[in-house]
Amino acid sequence: MAIDPRDAMNPEQLETLIQAFGDQLMACLDECARGRKGLFGDVELLSEEDSVKSWPEAARLRELALALQNLFDQQGERYALCDEFLDLCSMHGESHPGERKLARALLERIERGEVGAQEKEKGRPW
Repeated sequence: MAIDPRDAMNPEQLETLIQAFGDQLMACLDECARGRKGLFGDVELLSEEDSVKSWPEAARLRELALALQNLFDQQGERYALCDEFLDLCSMHGESHPGERKLARALLERIERGEVGAQEKEKGRPW
């Protein structure tokens, strides 16, 4: 479905959202890599003690990521960093490697410029 030109977001506004997402993601990834819980998962999955210290910035980051993904979907495009972050947020279960490890792996992939690259031979980098 093509986006109505009247509904299209100003490119400068989109760039501002992308920049805000990137800045907030890097700050949250750094904090998560140091051991703070709640970046990738729902607060309901955290212990009662952790949920008392909820992480509103992480919740806003997930909301912004969903909004950006929607905007890009409407334009028939993808935003790899946003997609990878949301993919990590959807991981649950016994095989989940843990938020700290996920944060470190994503930070390393961003620093190496590998976000969005397909890793078919290696499988998941975490």
